[in-house]
Amino acid sequence: MAGLTRFELAWRDRPQEEAAHFNPAFCGELLVRMINEFQKRAGGAMPFAYAFVALPLVLHPGARKALPGRANTAFASWAGENTTTLSTLPDRTLRLRPVTREALLFLAQLDAIKVSSDGVMVGKRPIKLGTKPSATTDEVDAIRRAAGLLGRWFGNQSDSAAVLQTLGVRI
Repeated sequence: MAGLTRFELAWRDRPQEEAAHFNPAFCGELLVRMINEFQKRAGGAMPFAYAFVALPLVLHPGARKALPGRANTAFASWAGENTTTLSTLPDRTLRLRPVTREALLFLAQLDAIKVSSDGVMVGKRPIKLGTKPSATTDEVDAIRRAAGLLGRWFGNQSDSAAVLQTLGVRI
C-alpha cells in the first residue's frame, strides 16, 4: 500500500467523509444532473472538459456558496467578483481529476452517459433523478442543486474555451 495516493486506496481504507463525497455513484449523480440540465438548456452535448470543473465547484463549500443563484447571471462579471474563489479552482480541478474520471467511467459502464467527439450526453440507460432520496442532508441537497444550476449556467455560455479560460483551468 505504500506509495498509493488517497484515490488509489481501496474504498474501505479511505477516510469516511472522502469515501462518502467522492464515491463514483454520488459524483456520477452530480455529473448526470449537470449534463441533463446542460442538454435541456443548450440542446446538445456538454463539452467534456466541463465535467472536470463540475465537482471542484459543487463539492467545495466556498465555491458552491459563491455560485450565482440563477443561471442567467453574467458569467464574466461573476468571475470578476469571485477571483479569490477561482484562484484555487485550477488546483482543486487537478486534485479531483481522478475522482471525476472514476465517476465518468462508472457512468459509461452503466450506459448512463455517452461520450463522443461532440462531448458528453445522457446515455441509453439514464439515471432517474426525479425522486429525492429518503436519507439526505441539507449539504447534499445543496450540492445536488448546485450541479443542476451549473449545467443550466454553462448551457447558457456560447464558448466553452472562454469559460475554462475565465475559470483559469486547462484540461
